[in-house]
Amino acid sequence: MSQSISKLVDNLPTNNMTVYMLRSLDFVVPGEWQNLVGFENTIRAVTGVTDKDLIEEIGERAIALYKDPSEVYQQTLWLYQTIDRADNALGAAALANKVSEKISFLGFLNQLTPKADTVQTIDLCLKVAVELIAFCRLHGIPTSIEAFRTALTNYHNESVMRMAALVAVDGLIPLGPNFIIKAQSILSQLNTAELERNTTFQSINSAIPGGNTAGKLGFIGESFASVQGWMRNLVASRSLTRENVVSHLQQFMHIADDKLDYLAGFLDMSTNYYEHTGIQTVNRNLILRAAEQTKGKKLGKKKKDKEKGKKKKD
Repeated sequence: MSQSISKLVDNLPTNNMTVYMLRSLDFVVPGEWQNLVGFENTIRAVTGVTDKDLIEEIGERAIALYKDPSEVYQQTLWLYQTIDRADNALGAAALANKVSEKISFLGFLNQLTPKADTVQTIDLCLKVAVELIAFCRLHGIPTSIEAFRTALTNYHNESVMRMAALVAVDGLIPLGPNFIIKAQSILSQLNTAELERNTTFQSINSAIPGGNTAGKLGFIGESFASVQGWMRNLVASRSLTRENVVSHLQQFMHIADDKLDYLAGFLDMSTNYYEHTGIQTVNRNLILRAAEQTKGKKLGKKKKDKEKGKKKKD
């Protein structure tokens, strides 16, 4: 049994590399993300409820929903956590590849590690696939690329922050200004054997639709294609470049201009923004559902009490 949702939210950091990174990217989606920490605090912020007893009831219902193995919440959070934890290994592989390119006597590493651009492309595309699957699960609908594409235009709060960070730190920084075209090109040339060797794919393989590896690769490609329009619009509307993203990151970390090649791998290894905002997204959905059920139950009880009182009067 995993940690309760209340403990996960209570234990979210208020200041660490992930939080600093997300704050520095506020300029991409201004005012959308607040680092909601603390279970009761989140209930108040999400529902607007101030009554202590009602907050407690909503919290108890949310915890029960999360614990229920027939519900989707634990499985969905597992996806966010798993895709992010695999970043550590991917970041190390990408860094090793970059180092081998710069230092001649370490050139043998090139034979042992995947090309950094390939690693980053698979990471980017798998994160999009995870977001699509998680969205559909949380909204109780079959996995639908079209439904996700439509919903993405209405993303807010930590969900839109997560996608903005994906564009900035998993797209622009490692792959450059033409990251969408570059990723699409690399993905189109990827074969099933390469995908099967990828440690992140191995860890979430069971959750990806498609049956066999070829089908799953097709689903990953279609998922990435579905967000390309949204990504292009975000980049254009916010005038995003690798340079202005890095300049905002430099507000909280020192990045030497001659070390930019290593930045993407370093961020993969030192941040967990998918897990952090994923916990917040799952918790928000839980709280809204629990609040609806709890308030509905209270209204139903009031109605019954009123009817009982009327019968007694008669």
